[in-house]
Amino acid sequence: MWKEFKAFAMKGSVLDMAIGIIIGVAFGQIIQSLVSDIIMPPLGLALGHVDFSNFFINLTGTHYTTLADAKKAGAAVLAYGHFINTIINFIIIAFAMFLVVKWFASMKKPEPPPVATTKDCPYCFSSIPIKASRCPHCTSQLAPA
Repeated sequence: MWKEFKAFAMKGSVLDMAIGIIIGVAFGQIIQSLVSDIIMPPLGLALGHVDFSNFFINLTGTHYTTLADAKKAGAAVLAYGHFINTIINFIIIAFAMFLVVKWFASMKKPEPPPVATTKDCPYCFSSIPIKASRCPHCTSQLAPA
């Protein structure tokens, strides 16, 4: 059983997938930092010194100045500011992945069109081999190809 597991784990596709997941997690952390440290501060400043990460609705009725205070007190809150940051993260990650896939697709050589192996009979429109001199369906004599 150990040998089978080792053979499975050492397959190229499993290793490629593991490497992809690890790089994806690291990429997600980079995007998280980009959004929270680079994008959101100027956006908040442009909107009048707004800090989206501190937007919340307190469900307990007690007033808390910050989300951290509310969470520290164990209050039930809807942290919609964090949700807004998460949506922005997703949009940036999706756009970055779109650009990567588009770049890889542009580097890939187009596949040549497949060579035709059949043709249509001009009389009955049945599909016949390209080298056929007589249609097997309607028995018409065909012009040489």
